[in-house]
Amino acid sequence: MIAFLRGKLVRKEPARVLMEVSGVGYEVHISLHTYSAIKDSGELRLETYLHIREEAHVLFGFASEAEKEMFLCLISVNGIGPSTALLALSYLSPSELRNAIVQEETAKLQAVKGIGGKTAQRMILELKDKLKREGGDWESKTTPRNTARAEALSALITLGVNKTTAEKSVDAVLSRNPSAGAEEVIKQAFKLI
Repeated sequence: MIAFLRGKLVRKEPARVLMEVSGVGYEVHISLHTYSAIKDSGELRLETYLHIREEAHVLFGFASEAEKEMFLCLISVNGIGPSTALLALSYLSPSELRNAIVQEETAKLQAVKGIGGKTAQRMILELKDKLKREGGDWESKTTPRNTARAEALSALITLGVNKTTAEKSVDAVLSRNPSAGAEEVIKQAFKLI
């Protein structure tokens, strides 16, 4: 997995950027939110997600960790692919998306191209409780708890634990001990699985 890229911005377009990192050019798909957040030239750092399909490997880039986390939440919903998630993040900021889901604003979600009534309801059903628990400001989200949660989830899923089971056990551990580090969360989560 490519977690982030740091390099020189070669070309910037509303839907993608071309970056040179150690002599290699990377085409990275971005949202309009990221497009407006990055400068037109110079050094650039993007959080990334590599989506692997049978016919292509597609790299998605984000100006902030919050935007990447929201993207990952969105693509976890059945029926929402990376392209639709990127469109949603172009239309609404991560915090606006979070608020629309938590407050069950289906009309706001349906305003995004590719999200119909059933998909909007599915988003609310699958993400509302998760986003409520995480709370906070999605524009500047970098709390240790969320870092520990993300690291623990990633480790458990990599070790073969079902994503839903991993989320439940990690959230249970963090609800009892919010200041636990990733290593401690992983150890305690394994005891609950």
